[in-house]
Amino acid sequence: MKNYLNFEKEIKELDEELEKLKDPYNQSGISEVDTQKISETQDEINNKLKSIYSNLDPWQTTMVARHEDRPKSKFFIDNLFDEFISLSGDRYYGEDKSVIAGFAKFNNQSILVIGQEKGDDLDSRIERNFGMMRPEGYRKTIRLMELADRFQIPIVLFIDTPGAYPGVGAEERGQAEAIAKSIECCMNLKIPTIAIIIGEGGSGGAIALASSSRVLMLENAIYSVISPEGCATILWRDPKKMLDAAKAMKLSAKDLLELNVIDEIIMEPPGGAHRDKDQILLNVRTSLMKSLSNFQSMSGEEIFNNRKNKFLNIGRNKGFANTADTGSLKASQIDIIKILHSKKIILPSLAVLILILLLIIL
Repeated sequence: MKNYLNFEKEIKELDEELEKLKDPYNQSGISEVDTQKISETQDEINNKLKSIYSNLDPWQTTMVARHEDRPKSKFFIDNLFDEFISLSGDRYYGEDKSVIAGFAKFNNQSILVIGQEKGDDLDSRIERNFGMMRPEGYRKTIRLMELADRFQIPIVLFIDTPGAYPGVGAEERGQAEAIAKSIECCMNLKIPTIAIIIGEGGSGGAIALASSSRVLMLENAIYSVISPEGCATILWRDPKKMLDAAKAMKLSAKDLLELNVIDEIIMEPPGGAHRDKDQILLNVRTSLMKSLSNFQSMSGEEIFNNRKNKFLNIGRNKGFANTADTGSLKASQIDIIKILHSKKIILPSLAVLILILLLIIL
C-alpha cells in the first residue's frame, strides 16, 4: 500500500484510477484492458509529479525527506555493495542497532560502510531507535573508522537521522563527548570519506558522521542544525510556523549547495526516491564512483588537507568573513557586529557550528 503526503492528493486519485484500469476484473463486469487509457493516465501522473516536485517549498521537502517509504541505509547497503560483513559493538558498553557498519566491496574495492538506519516498520523502528544513535553507536563508528584508516580503506557513510538520541541514559554515558570525538576522528582521517545524506541530516547526530571529504545529498533530503518544528518552537513559541523556520534555516539541498555546505546534489526520480528505487540506486552508484575516483591519485596528507580546507572555507563567500584565502581563519576576520545588526538574520547551518569549533581549536 502506497503512502501519500498531503500535497499529493491528485497523484493518489490518479494512481487509484490507474490501478483500476490495470485490473478491470475488480470492477462490475469483465472488460478489456484499455492500454491507451493506461498510457495516458501514466503520462498524466508523471507530468503531475514533475510539476509538484519541481516547486516544493522547504516544509514539503522536509516531509518528503521523512517519507516512510523512502529508501533507507539498509536498502542502499544491500543493493550497492557486495560481501558486506556487519561488525558490532563499541568494546566499552554494547551494540547500537541504529547504525549499521561493516566492511564490503564496491566495484571490487574494499570499503567501510556506515549507515544510520531508521527501520521500515514499527517493530524495526523501535529496534533501531528511529535512527537516533546513542554514545555506543558513535564509539563503534570511531573504532571502525580508525581501523579503516590504518588499512587505507575508504569510507562511505549514509546519513539519515532526526538527531542523536537525547535520553537520560545516553547523556549519562557521554553523548556529547562521543559526538565530539566522532567529529574529531572524521576530520583527522587520511583516507577518503564520502557522506551521502539520504533523508534527514539532523543536528549533531548527522554532523558527527558527515564531517567528510565529500558530502553528497539526495535532491529531496534535508540537512539542518535543528528540526523545523523545534526551531519554530524556540523562535516563535509556535511549532505551526515550521514553514517559516524551514525557509530561514536553508535546509534544502539547493540552498546548501549554494552555501558550499555540500558538494553535490544527487537527483531523484519525479515523485521522490521512493517512487523509483532502481533509478535512485543507479544515481547514487554513479555519484559514488565519481567521488571515490577523485581521491585515487591523492596522498593521505593531501586528503587530510583537502578536507580541512573544505570546512574552513565554508561561509567565507556568504558574509561570515572578509577574505576567501585558504589559510587558517582568525576570529578577527569575522564581522560579528555586522551579522548581529543585520536586518535579515539567517539561522546557522551545521557547517557554521563546525566552523566555530575550528576557530576555537585554531
